[in-house]
Amino acid sequence: MALKRLTTNIRVTHSISRRSFIKEAALVSLAAEAGLAGAKTIPEEQLLFVGTQTGPVSKGIYAFAWDANNGSLHELGLAAESDNPTFLALSPDNKRLYAANEINEYQGAKSGAISGFTVDRAAAKLIPLNTVPSTASGPCHVAVDATGHTVLCANYSGGGAASFHADAQGHLSEAVSEFHYHGHSVVADRQEAPHAHRATVSPDNRFVYINDLGLDCIHIYRLDAATSKLMPNPSVLQWTAKPGSGPRALRFHPNGKWAFCIHELACALEVLKWDPHSGALTSIHRVDLLPKDYHQPSLASEVVFDRQGKFAYAAVRGYDHIMTWAIDPVSATLTLLDRTSAGGRTPRHIAMDPTDSWLLVANQDSDSIAVIRRDKQTGKLQKAGESYPQVKPQCLVFI
Repeated sequence: MALKRLTTNIRVTHSISRRSFIKEAALVSLAAEAGLAGAKTIPEEQLLFVGTQTGPVSKGIYAFAWDANNGSLHELGLAAESDNPTFLALSPDNKRLYAANEINEYQGAKSGAISGFTVDRAAAKLIPLNTVPSTASGPCHVAVDATGHTVLCANYSGGGAASFHADAQGHLSEAVSEFHYHGHSVVADRQEAPHAHRATVSPDNRFVYINDLGLDCIHIYRLDAATSKLMPNPSVLQWTAKPGSGPRALRFHPNGKWAFCIHELACALEVLKWDPHSGALTSIHRVDLLPKDYHQPSLASEVVFDRQGKFAYAAVRGYDHIMTWAIDPVSATLTLLDRTSAGGRTPRHIAMDPTDSWLLVANQDSDSIAVIRRDKQTGKLQKAGESYPQVKPQCLVFI
């Protein structure tokens, strides 16, 4: 049955820090229910998993049926019980899903956890495989390489990163590589220490990039895909951002030549040229995401592309809008096309649907997922969309 639609005319708030939600409790039970009675088989393009911040209401990862014909979501229920699964990543074959359990203590140690699941598409369920320590507290991101056998995480609170090996069934090893960073940057309340925020694999699966919001840099490693081990890159160890930028998210453009970096603290989007030989990143173009006359507290969160790579979409919390940018196919120069309401408060994550016709927005402080229609020709988003209830949505993954 379709969910009740929520109004999107919601007052702006600036209570937007994820850190206020990170729990100190140990990881609770990750067992999923065995199946969903009476569930129908869901076509490949019509299943959405949603990671959440858990608490009295939300219990883990939720599943929705997606209808691209009219842009509607239908709740299918709890896919897996999991503690604070704030980011999700699929294996390349869509058969396994991994979650970053953003907690500060696991099995009595100062560590978060990484959980693996088998995807049961017919039942819209996730069957637990195993859970391992993330090696440091507060993991906020997880990624899977092109082979499906390397799983990576960025530990925000603990200021480090780790890699794990997944076997043929998807079970995770203990960490085979771990790194703990040191230092600080210029924003006293957010850059007092390292804060790893994103782990990204290069298009050729040879390099791994760790965005460090706290140190204003991106650490660069070489990946041994056979063992899942990370090694410091001998050619160049890191890319350094302007002080106070807070590089949060990184996403490679579909052409494989550029990487787009979201700077959370500066509310900026920067295009970087990628050198596939050395792994180096070089700045090409940087734009501000906020209007010049807007001065309220805001934090940039995510960037996505259409599948042709003609347009980029960037989300900003506090300002609570999505910016649409046209991408020059030769120079990578960005041209602002439009600013569209996020359809709620605190857009933490955004995702393009499999048809490129809709943009979905996880609005954390509205407890909702907004669905916004997209014009494939112009790239522009509609001014208003529909919203569906989901407590503290954090990450949206289509399979």
